Amino acid sequence: MVELVIDDDPIKPGELKCIYDPACGTGGMLTEARNYILDEKKIKAIIALYGQEINPETYAICASDMLLKGVKSDIKRENTLTHDLLPDEQFDYMLSNPPFGKDWKKDKPTIEVDTSGRFNKDMLPRVSDGSTLFLMQMISKMKTQNEGGSSIAIVFNGSPLFTGDAGSGESNFRKHLLENDLLEAIVALPTELFYNTGIATYVWVIRNKKEARRKGKVQLINAVDFSVKMKKSLGNKRNEISPQQIKQIAEIYRSFKEGEYCKIFDKEDFGYTRVSLELSELDEKGKPVIEKVTVTRKGKDVEIEREKKTKDEEYVPLKQDIDMYLKKEVEKPYVVLSRDDVGYEINFTQYFYKYKPLRPTEEIAKDITKLETESQKLMKELGMMK
Repeated sequence: MVELVIDDDPIKPGELKCIYDPACGTGGMLTEARNYILDEKKIKAIIALYGQEINPETYAICASDMLLKGVKSDIKRENTLTHDLLPDEQFDYMLSNPPFGKDWKKDKPTIEVDTSGRFNKDMLPRVSDGSTLFLMQMISKMKTQNEGGSSIAIVFNGSPLFTGDAGSGESNFRKHLLENDLLEAIVALPTELFYNTGIATYVWVIRNKKEARRKGKVQLINAVDFSVKMKKSLGNKRNEISPQQIKQIAEIYRSFKEGEYCKIFDKEDFGYTRVSLELSELDEKGKPVIEKVTVTRKGKDVEIEREKKTKDEEYVPLKQDIDMYLKKEVEKPYVVLSRDDVGYEINFTQYFYKYKPLRPTEEIAKDITKLETESQKLMKELGMMK
């Protein structure tokens, strides 16, 4: 994450760079970013670290570690989502691994009346997973392009990629990121990479100072195979990304060329228009199906006959003409009820799907015969067969 947001950024000796993590834990990401600039890139810049952490134990470890190392820092202890203790600060780099599937039901009353501008009511996620709220917090602290802009890297599970239909808070937030050209890249990470979960995770790179070649584009990197097994597991953590693999992933990102592990899309490729339709049901001969229904007229129930209608929805890619798409894809007679809902989703796995042909039936049959022979031999040895 540090390499993706910092590596190509020009940093001058003596320049002040501010780094922030809204869910900083023990401060690992902040320290890693500082060390990368000072020790790996060997740039004698002035690095100031900022963070906020809700857990008192991890906050204490982070704050004391910064103090003992003599690092210029400002670490706060409080719930970032309800009490932003760094309200007037803006940062050059922001990195975070917020809690997956964070339930924010208790925070909802405070967040819904928040007037800081951090949270847009139309973009709020469902209360069962508030991880994107941390990204909203980070975006609110980006420097403007005139001030040099900002770069963000954040770890999410798969939910923020596709959860929520058009008009939902999640979809509206993706729409905001893409239509404002803030989403630069998403990297799919290997599973079993974290101590407390083995689920699939993704790094989102957000930037408001894109290079010219990246403007209007989103880069997807499939790094699920870039890992090595650990000698000893730590909880659910059985894999790690080696330093060499980190360099490989960073190089794929920098090269910005499509290949086995990289796909590049226009930001509009992830958008669609949800079109609501009323369909006319037809019989085998292609004639309208007539149904009997009971309706109330002048206070009396009356049975009438009418054409049977059903409702359906079509999801039309933004780049396609809606009318032409419907004529091609919808077989039944239809009437368009609405076509105003625009949504966005990123079906990451779909873009890197590789078809694996089924094994030949002859090969499967040989395996079955072999297993039957082995099982019969074992049963004879146990005296269960003669």
